[in-house]
Amino acid sequence: MQRNFKNFVIDWYNPYGIGIALKIRKKIIEKRTKYQKIEVYETSNFGKVLFIDGLIQSIEKGEEVYHESLVHPSLFSHPEPKNVLIIGGGEGATLREVLKHPVEKVKMVDIDGDMIEIAKKYLKFDKGAFDDKRTEIIIEDGFKYIKESNEKYDIIIMDATDPGEIPSCLLYTPEFFKLCFSHLNKKGIFVTQGGTCIYLHHDRIKSLYTNLKKIFKKVRIYISPVFGLLPSWTFFSAVKGNIKIEKEPEKKLKKELFFYSTEIHESLFSLPNFLRDFK
Repeated sequence: MQRNFKNFVIDWYNPYGIGIALKIRKKIIEKRTKYQKIEVYETSNFGKVLFIDGLIQSIEKGEEVYHESLVHPSLFSHPEPKNVLIIGGGEGATLREVLKHPVEKVKMVDIDGDMIEIAKKYLKFDKGAFDDKRTEIIIEDGFKYIKESNEKYDIIIMDATDPGEIPSCLLYTPEFFKLCFSHLNKKGIFVTQGGTCIYLHHDRIKSLYTNLKKIFKKVRIYISPVFGLLPSWTFFSAVKGNIKIEKEPEKKLKKELFFYSTEIHESLFSLPNFLRDFK
């Protein structure tokens, strides 16, 4: 992140020479934890913004698009999701979206306990999800946790920093994907974000898709626009068993969501040519 002006913060995409600037009112907190640098700012028009290691992670007005896109295509497509594992997701918004479904248990594993405390005190994106009786928070390295665990899940959601960033490198490897596959039930879905799909990161997306295909027979890419991040954002669903992830789900939620709906579900899986070429 670069600061070129007194009242602006810029999420700078090195080495590409492009960035996203936000006008801010004040800095709420800056803390260097054992694992990362966390900053929270109050912006002029879009609420609070979370930076980790100088990169935008969530913007309060619009964060629902990212978190709903990450969570709901899988939760709606799975016939009966009861037991869910979240790797990462420290600000609590992914957990919030999962708990909108009639799940029985959600484990959230995040390496940085300080991130969760900052989220509870300053962000409050979870809207009470941290205190839900179905929630279990585990402070642990996600790779280590799943390697040592014996539990099976219906859905595993990875909400980590972008592929290629040092803190999350091990979470985008075939070894980790193999562990996730082994911890899914006979019908299960693993989902992760994959970063921006603009041509700058095309090789990264291809690598992620290839690594997932080494483990899962069925891998589907889908995209959605996420405010505050370079357009459009990619997501990967890796399916175990007979689940038609790309088809419009029959299930409905009583409460209307901000962005996602079952009506737009199929359109998320309609890809531009440059994302179809390597499949």
